[in-house]
Amino acid sequence: MKAIGYRTAGGIDRADALELVDLPRPVACGHDVLVEVEAISVNPVDAKVRQGVSPVPGEWKVLGWDAAGRVVEVREKATRLRHGDAVYYAGSISRPGANSQFHLVDERIVGHKPATLSTVEAAALPLTAITAWEMLFDRLDIRRPVPGGANAIVILGGAGGVGSIAIQLARAISDVTVIATASRPETRDWVTELGAHHVIDHNKPIAEQVAALGLGAPAFVFSTTETDRHLDQIVELIAPQGRFGLIDDPKALNILPFKRKSVSIHWELMFTRSIFQTPDMDHQGRLLDEVARVVDEGKIRSTLNQVLRPIDPANLKQAHALIESGRSKGKIVLEGF
Repeated sequence: MKAIGYRTAGGIDRADALELVDLPRPVACGHDVLVEVEAISVNPVDAKVRQGVSPVPGEWKVLGWDAAGRVVEVREKATRLRHGDAVYYAGSISRPGANSQFHLVDERIVGHKPATLSTVEAAALPLTAITAWEMLFDRLDIRRPVPGGANAIVILGGAGGVGSIAIQLARAISDVTVIATASRPETRDWVTELGAHHVIDHNKPIAEQVAALGLGAPAFVFSTTETDRHLDQIVELIAPQGRFGLIDDPKALNILPFKRKSVSIHWELMFTRSIFQTPDMDHQGRLLDEVARVVDEGKIRSTLNQVLRPIDPANLKQAHALIESGRSKGKIVLEGF
C-alpha cells in the first residue's frame, strides 16, 4: 500500500522530509478495524513529531492523526463497527499514523462519520474535537460554575484548529460566554462566525481587554498556544478558584503565581487514553459519535479551511509548512491517494 513517511527527523525543507513509500497492508485483529483512508488532516503534533522523533533505523515513520474513511476489515473483539461503516477518528500517537492507504485503529477510539458532512469536512474534526471536548467538559468542567467567577471562558488562539472547535462546542453544549483571541482581520472574522461572543487581540494586554468587557473575572481560561507568553496576563484575569487549561508545550511554566487565587491547572493530551489503554478508552469513540450528532443537528460545523489534493509528499509538505508558520486558521485536509 502507499504511505508517506520519513527515516530521519528534521526540518520540512529537506528533500527526504516526507517520502512516498510502499508498505505491507496491515491486518486487523483484536479490537482493531482496518480503515481505507479517504482523507487526512494535519495538526501541530505532526510537525512536532517529524522535527524530533526518528524511527528505528531502517524503518519508516508514518505520521497522521486525523482521518476519515471506510471500514474494510473487522475482527473478533470489534463490536461497535461493521464492514462498510463510514468513520472518522484521531488514532493513537503510540502507533503508526494514518498517512497511508489503509490504517489499523482500535475501534474504541473511532466514531461514525457525521452523515451531513463530506469526507474532507469530517477529517478536519476528530483530533481537535476530542481535545476541545476533553478540555472543556472533562478537565475544566465548564458546566460546573466557579463561585464568584463570571460564567465565561477565554480561549487563547481562537482561530486555530482546537480553538475553532472549542468555540463552537462551548456555545452548543454550555451557556458560558465565549471570549476568543485573534489578531488579524481574517481571524477575527473567523472566530466571530464560529460564535465567539467577544473577540480580543492577543498581541495587546489581554487582562485589560477582558476587564473592559465588564463581565467580571472569567471562571475559565483555555490556552491553545503561546501559554508562556501570556501566563502573567492569565494569572491576572482569571477568577479566584478558577480553572485554567492548556495544551501546548511551554519550555517552562511557573504555576506558582496561581497559588494565591487557588487556580487549578489542567493539561490535556487527547492521546492519553489510547497510550495507557485506560479503562474509559471507549469514551473517545462515544465522544465522536456525540460530536457527529451535534454536527448533524446543525449546531456546530466543520472547521475545514483548505483542501489539498491528492495525498502526496508535496502537498503534505505544504500543509506542514503552513502549520509551522503559525498563521493558519481552521484545518488543512488532504484527500485521495
